[in-house]
Amino acid sequence: MMKRRSFLQMLGGATAGILLVSRGNASDRLGRLLPQRKLGRTGEAVTMLGVGGWHIGRMNERDAQETIETALAGGVRFFDSCESYQDGGSESRLGRLLTPKYRDIIFLMTKTDAKDAASVRKSLDATLRRMNTDHLDLWQMHEMTTVGDVENRLKNGVLDALLEARAAGKIRHIGFTGHTDPDTHLHLLAEKGAVFETVQMPVNLADPSYKSFIKNVMPRLVDLNIGVLAMKTLSNGGFFGGSQHGEHGSNPHLVPDRVSMGEAMHFVWSLPVSVLISGPDNPAHIQEKIDLARSFTGMTEEHRQALIAKVADLAGKRVEFYKA
Repeated sequence: MMKRRSFLQMLGGATAGILLVSRGNASDRLGRLLPQRKLGRTGEAVTMLGVGGWHIGRMNERDAQETIETALAGGVRFFDSCESYQDGGSESRLGRLLTPKYRDIIFLMTKTDAKDAASVRKSLDATLRRMNTDHLDLWQMHEMTTVGDVENRLKNGVLDALLEARAAGKIRHIGFTGHTDPDTHLHLLAEKGAVFETVQMPVNLADPSYKSFIKNVMPRLVDLNIGVLAMKTLSNGGFFGGSQHGEHGSNPHLVPDRVSMGEAMHFVWSLPVSVLISGPDNPAHIQEKIDLARSFTGMTEEHRQALIAKVADLAGKRVEFYKA
């Protein structure tokens, strides 16, 4: 308990360093933004809530458009995607519904699954066409799974190609993602931590009790001043009994049986994350997250500990089924 308490106390203290670049009083041509946070050492400020592109890609066109417009009206300015989502369908949808009207006010992030330099270059050109833009604000090496995967991508020039694209002005910032094993993240950070500006990883109430990214990776990201992009904050459906990507199911429900949606989300925002990326299934879902972001005022150490304890007996692959 003391070990767990000390790491959460440290992370809770670090949160103050990135919180509230604006307190929700900044605005642009669409209106008032959600509160913004620092994105590591990039010099950027991003809204504390972002829209997950996998979910946008699987909606019908009408619902996707309404969800995007609801997010924008609510002050969200961070949008996520990946070339592999719906085989480019998510990127294409954002290229139709988002960037033509709003490219000047959004922070646009997507990811590449490419395993070698030549594929990276081809991937980027295709992504820029699909997303209807001449540059990305952030491009990330996607889904780092094992140490061997890290070594192969580095050896085959993937990172070199990302750096080349940044030098050419096609991307502004570089990061990587993964949800399988925190040791993979730590290996890549040990090899190339000075290069990366963001890391996307699971951050949720169950994580501290099993193969924890929060305990093992987040302190290192804080030390390196790398922006933390929180994903799987509801365990990709695992908090709703699901055992496969983005779906609910019949396993025990952490929400609402153990904790509320607000407690689960506010726990994540109480840690030093730059943006919480959430995948809505419909416009009402993103509005619910917007309302929770606006109501966030912080969380005490005691409250964090109590919430972790409430779900600890269910932690592990039953809830975070995507972990190794």
